[in-house]
Amino acid sequence: MARTRLVLAATLVVAIVILVGLTLRDRGGSGGSGGSGVSGGEAAAGTSPRDEPTSTSTTSTTTPHDPAKLFDPVKFTTIGGQISPKSVISTGNGLVFAQNMMYNHTVTVYDRDGKLLATIPDAVDLSAFGVDGHPGTSKGAPVEAAADHANRYVYASNYSMYGDNFLPEGSDECGGPRGISPSYTYRIDQKTLAIDAVAQVGEVPKYVAVTPDDKYVLVTNWCGYDLSVLTTDPFEQVMRIPLGRYPRGIVVTPDSRTAYVAVMGSSDIAKVDLTTFEVSWFRGVGSGPRHLVLSPDGTRLYATLNGEGRVAAIDTATGNVLQKVTTGKAPRSMAISPDGKALYVVNYESSNVSVLRADDLSVVKTLATCGNPIGITYEPTAHRVWAACYGGEIIVFDA
Repeated sequence: MARTRLVLAATLVVAIVILVGLTLRDRGGSGGSGGSGVSGGEAAAGTSPRDEPTSTSTTSTTTPHDPAKLFDPVKFTTIGGQISPKSVISTGNGLVFAQNMMYNHTVTVYDRDGKLLATIPDAVDLSAFGVDGHPGTSKGAPVEAAADHANRYVYASNYSMYGDNFLPEGSDECGGPRGISPSYTYRIDQKTLAIDAVAQVGEVPKYVAVTPDDKYVLVTNWCGYDLSVLTTDPFEQVMRIPLGRYPRGIVVTPDSRTAYVAVMGSSDIAKVDLTTFEVSWFRGVGSGPRHLVLSPDGTRLYATLNGEGRVAAIDTATGNVLQKVTTGKAPRSMAISPDGKALYVVNYESSNVSVLRADDLSVVKTLATCGNPIGITYEPTAHRVWAACYGGEIIVFDA
């Protein structure tokens, strides 16, 4: 009888432990995609700059994915607030960064469900980073960004700099009576969500890419007509590679050996060898190549062609254009699903996103967005497509 009582007591203790564990888990939440979205008012409520950096976890659980959604995205939420996003990027580990140019002088950071985590002002004291000649506070204009692959940093380019001893604001026309000053790229720590380093680049920098081995940060200088190559350790510019008028989009091969750069003032895409830094070319791919993405295996390069309003697929082995398709008016940026099957293209003047099959560029679906969508990214932990609209909203789709 005593032995029976001991067995029953032990069983009861185990049951209580299991019950408590399940209760705590349910209270903590799973962070899955079934939660409600964030309204514009909720985003706006948290947009004031923080006095001190807040430590933020950069780990995230991946939501199970329904492959059928890849070509049939449905709206999840719309994010508003004090934003003017020119670009939006996923870090790959549950964070999304929006670059808000000189109109708000901020980078805003969200979790994968659209909750605002931080608003990072672009104001810096350059002397604190060892930069002479610009005393006091300087401001930037965050335009594009890229995350490293170790989940440590995000690198954001500044369209122009503002402050003591900087020349007049940069412009896409690349002119002005006093010229244009070189700008700076900021390094943002993904845990503290604060700017912790800066590096000078060229005039009116635009796109940013980090090589998969995290050795280099590459920045296209729109008015410098070149590509800045920066080392990550130390974080500094080590060379500028001439490319011609208006270089913009960049994508790097999985082996970190080659960078493709869209030169928008031409019909060509530069192929930069990142071991020798020699440049070769894919000539005549289409008018005004703007943005580039690469298939996961590196065999296909996709380019939006600003001058002709189409998207092109290019064979990376030969440089030959395989296909072209018209999506909407003024296709700008693209994102590709992690499996390489779907392309998502924002059409700036059509205010929509085209969903394409990557293998044949067929348009499967068209998604209405907020006005003038210009940036787009695929957030892989929740399987969502984020489209940033210049007018001040971000629309998020489950995909």
